[in-house]
Amino acid sequence: MSAIKDYDITYKILVLGDSGVGKTCLIRRFTDDDFTDSFLSTIGIDAKSKIVTIENTKLRLQIWDTAGQERFRTLTSAYFRGAMGILLVYDVTSDTSFINIKNWLENIVRNAVNDVCIVIVGNKSDASMEERCITSACGKERAEEMTYKFYETSAKSGENVTQVFMDLALQIMQQKKSKENRQSFRDLSPFQGNGKDGSQSSCC
Repeated sequence: MSAIKDYDITYKILVLGDSGVGKTCLIRRFTDDDFTDSFLSTIGIDAKSKIVTIENTKLRLQIWDTAGQERFRTLTSAYFRGAMGILLVYDVTSDTSFINIKNWLENIVRNAVNDVCIVIVGNKSDASMEERCITSACGKERAEEMTYKFYETSAKSGENVTQVFMDLALQIMQQKKSKENRQSFRDLSPFQGNGKDGSQSSCC
């Protein structure tokens, strides 16, 4: 006897970014409401799930935690297949991780579908002003240049963690509905180029 699903649909989400930016901590804070200071680098790829409700639809967010180390980037490329949303994370205390957003975006363009939803995330917002390398304004400006939404998060305090995952899920849902509406419109318009009654238009 098969188990009854307690969700309506699954959205595959990737969390990308350099090693040490806090990808695993963000996922654990969202899925388990847990945080640990101990650093353990993800080897290859791991996945966790959480069921949420948006607009009366139960969604299973399947969140893939990819390794950020340079030597593993070719390994993660296969996992872009089927991804509907991407959180691209940098560390607000690391210039390098912010600069490398450009490299990750190039990787996304090469491997992901054209309409994948992307949110730029500046993690470790709990850092002091002395520790910060990247201001909120700078991160927001970069994201707006690329026409992506932007959040600053703290896996440690939980600030904006739930919001960023839920916002991405909502973007995916809205995009899917928009595509379905466009497809329905095409299906209901079989006489394109003809008159309203289906007869041939008098225009050449």
